[in-house]
Amino acid sequence: MGARGKPLRHFLTLSDLSPAEAHDLLRRATELKRIVRNGECFAPLKSRTLGMIFEKASTRTRVSFEVGMAQLGGHALFLSPQDTQLGRGESVEDSARVLSRMVDAVMIRTFEQRKLERFASCSRVPVINGLTDRCHPCQLLADMLTYQEHRGSIRGRTVAWIGDSNNVCRSYVNAARLFDFKLRIACPEAFQPDPDILAAAADRCVLLWNAAQAAEGADLVVTDVWASMGQEQEQQRRARAFAPFQVDEALMAHAARDALFMHCLPAHRGEEVTAAIIDGPRSVVWDEAENRLHTQKALLEFLLAA
Repeated sequence: MGARGKPLRHFLTLSDLSPAEAHDLLRRATELKRIVRNGECFAPLKSRTLGMIFEKASTRTRVSFEVGMAQLGGHALFLSPQDTQLGRGESVEDSARVLSRMVDAVMIRTFEQRKLERFASCSRVPVINGLTDRCHPCQLLADMLTYQEHRGSIRGRTVAWIGDSNNVCRSYVNAARLFDFKLRIACPEAFQPDPDILAAAADRCVLLWNAAQAAEGADLVVTDVWASMGQEQEQQRRARAFAPFQVDEALMAHAARDALFMHCLPAHRGEEVTAAIIDGPRSVVWDEAENRLHTQKALLEFLLAA
């Protein structure tokens, strides 16, 4: 049980949700979005506090969680690497034991999935994955809501992931199982996903080496930067390897006529995506970015509200 008698739930990967819970979260996010746009006051998390631990910098993650808690009547506390002793002067486990006696939930954005899991194992309150090297489940909730808003259910649709098989890509693999869509991953052979991740979703996912083939008839095309934070020293090598995987007008011409384009941001125009695509009529990246706020509010309510 959690600190206030509510059953303790963590959100470390999308797999922590059942399909029914995931769809309920999207429905609730839609309702919360309507409430805030109507200017209505809804504060189910009054006097609740979210501790936000950032070992990896972010714009969207910090703003969405901080604003989300404020709109729900609570408070978010930002903790930078300089503000904590997480895994340095104090063990991860001891930090969890201390912080979870003071706050009602903890969001962690860190480099290591294992560190997140260690923290959650000793926490008395819900722990949320704000991003790790392994996955980015909050981003996928926003992506799924965005697709639903524009095209309806994603069930049975085809998604093309073009580029690096990074943490967002891995979460797309999980999402394919949770939301029941087909996923094609196109990446250079040297940057393919871990076999064990694909094996768990073999009935939903296929790995390809050709971007046009992956995009053929796709309902949604998604990409991300070629070099994530912490991989800057690999930038030149990655730029050469990923050059054939740029999302441009020629590639999008292979997708379905009503296909959408998504990117979790920040984007490097002229690298993984051209300006014509990200700023064009098929792009829904700004709705996608905003929806981080609404889906995370639904998640916070799910984990914390009585």
